[in-house]
Amino acid sequence: MPRVVGCDPGTSGLDLVLLDAGRVVDQASFDASRLNGDPDAFARQLRAWMPIDLVAGPSGYGVPLVTAAELTDDHLDQMTLVRPDERGHEVGVGGFRRRVRELVATGLPAVFLPGGIHLPTIPAHRKANAIDLGTPDKVCVAALALYQHRQQTDVPYAQARFAVVEVGSAFTAVLVIEGGQLVDAAAGSRGPLGVRSGGAWDGEAAYWLAPLSKNDLFRGGMRDLGELGPPAFGESLRKQVAGLKAVTPFARIYLSGVHQALALGWLEDLATVAPLSSLPGARVKHAAQGAALVADGLAGGPHGDLVESLALRSATGRMDAYLAYRRPLASIGKPPDGIASAP
Repeated sequence: MPRVVGCDPGTSGLDLVLLDAGRVVDQASFDASRLNGDPDAFARQLRAWMPIDLVAGPSGYGVPLVTAAELTDDHLDQMTLVRPDERGHEVGVGGFRRRVRELVATGLPAVFLPGGIHLPTIPAHRKANAIDLGTPDKVCVAALALYQHRQQTDVPYAQARFAVVEVGSAFTAVLVIEGGQLVDAAAGSRGPLGVRSGGAWDGEAAYWLAPLSKNDLFRGGMRDLGELGPPAFGESLRKQVAGLKAVTPFARIYLSGVHQALALGWLEDLATVAPLSSLPGARVKHAAQGAALVADGLAGGPHGDLVESLALRSATGRMDAYLAYRRPLASIGKPPDGIASAP
């Protein structure tokens, strides 16, 4: 039976969970200050847990199941999604590239996971002009919810239908599961307002404020809005959940994330709302737990049917594949043809 690790590279830190034969045997949490002060902490923890059969590594915006041995600079650019003009600065999730390189340097078997945009289970028309349909960590939260739903209801994966609302330290995501598959999502900077992020951007605002920094995506949320924040957050979430439900009806919502309590009162009359349970013995964030279940399934462990239900092995494409106005990733951050750079 495999011995695997799941990672959650969250905005506020890094969580790890170790599964052996499908059961939690150890876990670790590192806040951002500790990671910055002790850059080897991540790799040192992994080495302490060896032997390890597979690590589901930090995956950012995702790639279609790329192993550490296959990882290229282009894959890393896709996972970080930072324009060339901002690379080398602490933008987005600080230290993300460094931690990916640390994992690769350990020589451990590792895989980087897909986001919703890569999954064939979300219809192509729902991907139009989108990048974030649930980053890999959100897909892993959905994996944990699907597993727990079967444990608690005895409903087979193929018949599972529900939504997951994840309220993280920065972003909010809503993911819809139908037939045991991720079929729709509103997440990140195209989803509901978050604790730190403004959610879906008004294109005119983006134009007016341009050029934007990656860090601008981590602003404008509930904490920045003062007394307007709570009702703006609640109504934004409620509208997104109700809109997704109008397309794919569901009767149950699982709540996840460090700020999940903020969502409860806004959703209770839309569906049966319940907190997402953790794996026995686990205390780290749900995304790390779900990533460990995925790693176990990919490594041939008892959760292989979970991986198959979510069609993770069938993930394909690039995170920018559905942009109608797409430019090559290498050109992002440069002015379009025919537009001169500002003096």
